[in-house]
Amino acid sequence: MKVGVFDSGVGGLTVARSLQQSGCFSELLYYGDTARVPYGSKDSNTVTRYALEAVEFFNGADVDCLVVACNTVSVTALEQMQKFSNKPVYGVLEPGVMALEQLQGIDTSARVLVIATRSTINSGAYQQQIQALGYSQVDAMPTPLFVPIVEEELYDGPILQETFKHYFSKLEKPDVVLLGCTHFPLIAESISNYFNGAKTIHSGEAMLSWLKQHLDLSAQFESTPLHIIATENVDAVKRTATRWGLKL
Repeated sequence: MKVGVFDSGVGGLTVARSLQQSGCFSELLYYGDTARVPYGSKDSNTVTRYALEAVEFFNGADVDCLVVACNTVSVTALEQMQKFSNKPVYGVLEPGVMALEQLQGIDTSARVLVIATRSTINSGAYQQQIQALGYSQVDAMPTPLFVPIVEEELYDGPILQETFKHYFSKLEKPDVVLLGCTHFPLIAESISNYFNGAKTIHSGEAMLSWLKQHLDLSAQFESTPLHIIATENVDAVKRTATRWGLKL
């Protein structure tokens, strides 16, 4: 199976990494809209227009399905993308919520914290679906400063810790942190440690688990080639991919 992966920039590489390392896919085609990142601060009409342009690209590409790695797009434009795509389109919202349901040792009495871009949080999509499962203690917070911190590769240390304090100092400790932005898995361990071992949900791992269950996939490929296309500075995206552990 050949899979397309779409993201507003480089963050979706964390999802591509999970897919590549799984051995379930014959080939990956990554499309990053780096010329217009970030999407999280843009209005829904703009995000939808950009997402449909990505659909137009993938409609002409040799892939079997399209994974929308970007949480902002997944909660804003997924239905429109599915309507205009000539192949199946899967977003990260449903897999993330499913991953919460399947966490060991967690039930609906748990306190859940969702962190993401402003657009994702303001949409209320994660909060609504999590509360629909019976969780009554759900906090949601936009944490946009984490994106440039991750891109500077500050995965721990004083700057990140001060940013944690900035966002989280007044929060009651969560049992689970749902990482609603594809940059955040790179600081997942630091987030967990800050909250004294809180469990984290990673969009890439959640998407892989969802795809395995819904498409009946299993590991069968020794390697999965990754091809990267970007609307600006593709060489920088490739360098980031290499630093983040992907094989080109």
